Order: sequence, then structure tokens, then C-alpha cells
Amino acid sequence: MTAGWMLHYTEKESSVAARGIDEILLGFARMLQVAGIDVTPDRTQSMIAAVGELDVLNQDDVYWAGRLTLCNNPDDLGKYDAGFAAYFEGKEAIPRNPADAPTPRPMTMPVGLNQPQDEQAEEPSDDEDPLPGQASAQEVLRHKDLAELTDSDRRALRRMFELLAPAAATRRSRRYRDSHTGITDAHKSIRSAMRTGGEFTRLERRDRRVRPRKLVIIGDISGSMAPYTDPILRFAHAAVRRNPTSTEVFTLGTRLTRVTRELRLRDPDKALQAAGAAIPDWSGGTQLGEMLRAFLDRWGQRGAARRATVVIFSDGWERGDPDLLGEQMQRLHRLAHTVIWANPHKGHDGYEPLTGGIIAALPSIDHFVAGHSFDSYAELAKVIADA
Repeated sequence: MTAGWMLHYTEKESSVAARGIDEILLGFARMLQVAGIDVTPDRTQSMIAAVGELDVLNQDDVYWAGRLTLCNNPDDLGKYDAGFAAYFEGKEAIPRNPADAPTPRPMTMPVGLNQPQDEQAEEPSDDEDPLPGQASAQEVLRHKDLAELTDSDRRALRRMFELLAPAAATRRSRRYRDSHTGITDAHKSIRSAMRTGGEFTRLERRDRRVRPRKLVIIGDISGSMAPYTDPILRFAHAAVRRNPTSTEVFTLGTRLTRVTRELRLRDPDKALQAAGAAIPDWSGGTQLGEMLRAFLDRWGQRGAARRATVVIFSDGWERGDPDLLGEQMQRLHRLAHTVIWANPHKGHDGYEPLTGGIIAALPSIDHFVAGHSFDSYAELAKVIADA
């Protein structure tokens, strides 16, 4: 779609044309609050940040950026669609009182989640009333195991991964900057008073700078992790795009490979293609302890892992010595601010950490999370932001 949909809105409300895109999006968020959706300030900021990374003149981009960041549960989806149509397209207005809202209908298949032609032919007609409470294709896809995706599922998920913006929390630097709040800057206040004949007209203040915390992503690309390597690299690409100067990405199997530079390419497919060409040990064995020691000796000890948030994607199947992995995890835990381990098997029912690698690593892990579905990756992004 083109910019015509946005022009429709701006032409209808001439005053809006003079306002910025942020103000338009804030107005949309406020309207959804009135409609009964619990839109918090952090969710609104996430929507604005997501739209900033996409094409604001593309209706699909704005629609999905808002839907993935502002909606809390399936009950919000109907209100969101009605609000989007009313606010941006001038269609039927959204009900102000949630009690007056019509009975929620199952979502139509969204753009990007189209089923194959033969399956579309079996879709019920618009005249038929679908079963209430039926889950949308997007909600099903969010929770589907990434190892069981079809080609059409993978194409749809690529767009959803582009909307993720994983970033570590900020930290206070040791350096100071001029500020209206904070502690009194005595030296600067005295110099200022000397310019007014020794009379203090005001106190100068300073405060610590705030900088993004370093984020290090280490992905296991061994044979047992093969179904999950594409999502891991797409998640890493989203993190590099969010903070290119404070994010580092490595892969490990039988060798350690730094792929940060390759993932800085803007286009996700081109970035993954470049990373794939740089990785020599796809789908091989796993020597987690040896490779983690190589990372710490060459990169981590020298600064990459110091006070950083480190995320390891692995199933913990170690062919080497588990004791060595345990020792290196202890080294990493002493250097890093937070260590997060994402295991795709943890999202499966009945999973227990029984492999030697996981048993050795668990004492040095701050957050042990699942990594088997898109929803688990979205939860991981929250853990990284709150760490």
C-alpha cells in the first residue's frame, strides 16, 4: 500500500498535517485507551520506536507495529482493528464503551499470513458465522514451535521478527554532563559567579551520562540446533539494528565466529546470507566449553563481556567436558552484568534440565528461558530490557 491511506487522514483533518508523526501515533494510542485497551506509556514508546524502524508511509508496517506492541490479549484485537480503521481510514468509529462493542469476531487472515491457495479455497464465506473464540492465525503462529514451521509460516515470521527491537537496559556512566538536576558543580558555579562580580546568581549542576548497556549474543549453530538457527540470527539482526555500536554477535559450534559486521546490513535476508557465508561450521558438533573459553580469552576478558548482558542460545548438548563448560560459565558470570540462557527445549512440556552441559551451566545463569517460539523470543526481549 502507498501513502494514500495516511493522506486520507491528513486531508480530512487539515490541522493534523502540521503535526509530527509521533503526535499522530500518540493520538492513536490515546484513542485506543478510551476504547478500553490498556495502552501503557512504555507500550506507546515501543510502537513509536517500531514505526521509526519501518516505513511510516506503509499502512501494513504501521498496522503491525501498533498491533504487536499495543495489544495485551486476544480481546484487544477487535478493538484495535476498529480503532485503526476509524482513526486512519475514516471508517466506522470505534465504540467508546467496551460494553457496547459487538461480539468479537475471529480475525481475518492478516497480510503476510496468507495460507496456500488450496487452503484458502476452503475458507468459509463472509456470510457464515465463524465460531466465537477461534484463535487467529497470527496468535497460533506466535506460539508455534519454530522447528515445525512451513515455508509460508517462515515468510510470515520474518516480518514479525523485523518488528522486534531487543535492547539491553541503560546504565549510568562514570562521566558527567551538564544538567538542570543532579549534584552541584562547585567549580563551574564558582567560574560562573566570577563573571558576575563574585555573586552567585545560580548553582550549576551536573549528572552522570546514561548509556546503553552492552549486549552480547552467542548462538549455538550445531546440528541439534539447526531448526532454530535462522530465528536466532534474525533476533540477533534485530538487536544489532537497534543498537549497532553496543551489540556483539557470535556463533559457536566447533569454531567461534564473530558475525556482528555481517548483521549490520539493513536488509535481514542479505544480513543472514552474509553471516552464513562467514560461518564455516554450520550443523556440526558442539564444544560449548572450548568455544566459550575462546570467546572469553579473545573477546570477553578484553571488554566485550564486562558489565554486559550476555544471551546464550543453546540446547546445552555438550560433546566436550561439562566441567570445562561449568568453569567458563563461572568466568563469564563474574565478568557480565547478567547471563541469560535461552533453550528451545525448555518451552516443551515435561522438559527437565538433565543434559550434562545444562547441569554444569545452570549455577552461573541468571535467567533460564525458553526459545522455541516467536512468543518466547518476545518474552526474551523483555527479559533483556529488564535485566
